[in-house]
Amino acid sequence: MMSTSLRRLLDALPAHQHAAAQQRFARRQAVLGDRLQRLYGHLPGHAAWFDDLMAEVGQLMAARPATLQALDAHREDRPDWFCSPDMLGYSAYADRFGGSLRGVAARIPHLRELGVTYLHLLPFLRPRAGESDGGFAVASFDEVDPRLGSMADLEDLTAGLREAGISLCADMILNHVADDHPWAQGAAAGDAGLRDFFHVLDRDAAEAYERTLGQVFPEAAPGNFTHVPAMGGWVWSTFYPFQWDLNYANPAVFAAVVTAMLRLANRGIEVFRLDSTAFLWKRLGTDCMNQPEAHLLLQALRALVDIAAPGVLLKAEAIVPTRELPGYFGSADAPECHLAYHSTLMTAGWAALAEQDASLVRAVAAATPPLPPGASWLTYVRCHDDIGWKHLLAEAGSLDRLAAVAHFYNDGAGYADGVGFQGGLATNGTAAALCGLGSATSDQAVELALRRLLLVHGLALCFGGLPVLYMGDELAMPNDHAYRDDPARAHDSRWIQRAPLDEERAAQRHDPASPTGRAYAGLRRLIRLRRQLPDLAAGVPCTALDAADPALLALARGEHVLVLFNFSARTLVVDLQALGGAGTLALAPWEQAWLDRRSGRHLGDTMEEAR
Repeated sequence: MMSTSLRRLLDALPAHQHAAAQQRFARRQAVLGDRLQRLYGHLPGHAAWFDDLMAEVGQLMAARPATLQALDAHREDRPDWFCSPDMLGYSAYADRFGGSLRGVAARIPHLRELGVTYLHLLPFLRPRAGESDGGFAVASFDEVDPRLGSMADLEDLTAGLREAGISLCADMILNHVADDHPWAQGAAAGDAGLRDFFHVLDRDAAEAYERTLGQVFPEAAPGNFTHVPAMGGWVWSTFYPFQWDLNYANPAVFAAVVTAMLRLANRGIEVFRLDSTAFLWKRLGTDCMNQPEAHLLLQALRALVDIAAPGVLLKAEAIVPTRELPGYFGSADAPECHLAYHSTLMTAGWAALAEQDASLVRAVAAATPPLPPGASWLTYVRCHDDIGWKHLLAEAGSLDRLAAVAHFYNDGAGYADGVGFQGGLATNGTAAALCGLGSATSDQAVELALRRLLLVHGLALCFGGLPVLYMGDELAMPNDHAYRDDPARAHDSRWIQRAPLDEERAAQRHDPASPTGRAYAGLRRLIRLRRQLPDLAAGVPCTALDAADPALLALARGEHVLVLFNFSARTLVVDLQALGGAGTLALAPWEQAWLDRRSGRHLGDTMEEAR
């Protein structure tokens, strides 16, 4: 007998979509029903609410363009399509990369030349008026930032990218909206239904929660609550006072966010970076992070996406210790996100450069669990955000050790030109600046900086996952100190790595005599090499082998690939026989080599030859 919820779904669809919709619903019905029952089943009217939700989902499925329905069908037949070593990501702010969405479209040839198949444009929806946390304070899910263009421009961009074989990733800020979002404005104006979209507490209740909460921005935005007179209390605001946390204990919030996301998927967005997933559920007496209900919400969200738009990927932005990352993939029976940032790997790579010791990378590799089928890590070197050293505490064993690493990058203790953030246990700076290119005053120093830059990118490219380049790192762009002259940005040193794409450097990218050209050529060589090696696909085992020298990182990928990294200023002579190969190999300072695991034969040139 057909359930009421399925009937409501099918009633919204044309007949030719019924068979596929019914099959998808059957596959996800058990998980979807169970998760929503556990979250909201105790509330009156739950069954009717669920039926209404499925009717809305059906309407959005009916409105989904035919080209995207075809993409859904194609990807359903190959659910691990994004796990291939052919995949390469690129992350940028639209205005910094192209000036506007149309300008981004004009950059497609640059992306294709690099081999990009996935473009993450940082927040481009209409942001809060005034300060907006770099666009992460969203005022509308249905409008593009007018500075960047229109929804028509977005649809044109997604079509152009899709034709070029590139999937567009957009941020879906799940935890909060701006204080000038219509939901917040309605709540402040007295709409009781919209007031329930947020957490509004009296002073005593807010203080009770605050006792066990951490602080995301202890210097720029201390505390987790903001007194809002119009709301008659203290509004939960984990990040900044103008970002109001959503109350997911209210099913209307879940329904509103899901349908907003599916409307964007119908515009051609193929990947959603689910922002701040760890913060979604609040529980007194805890740090209100990684609560079980947050995973139930994400599993229900995934089930609805699998029904309505199965060509779409979900990516968890959960910057948490390694041991907590697997939860964001879910399980075979209850999948959650397709992708999750491997932030501890990124952080450990930078720590290894500072310490000239790869032990933290080995520890992170050992703690990294096998990937479930149809899932992938997202590996990266830099991003728009800071490097938070405390995420490595479990592997490092002490804050003193991490403070020494932070000191190296933040305080001019060596070649690195980084800037401290949030009390000093975090670092900002472009990859090139952190590798010493900006402080290099000799040809040899430039050479070593370039080797370090390619070394950390080599780690992201070979570890196993979907590697993502941050805009400008392929051009070895320096820090941008101009943010200090802008009152709206001067308080936030993350803007040091958010400069506009350097047109002069972009024009030099094919000049083999320039540092930019050498960095670009070396990175492209690694990207091409990766594409030729099936053992570098996500899901193929990655093992950090024991090494005689602490500066040596030896990663075995599958049966055939061995990648060696020298994280030191010393030349290392590596006994390949001890690593399951044959012969010996000399690795110059900060050099890497990609080898056939059994013969020791180079799968590609060493970085000296690559440049």
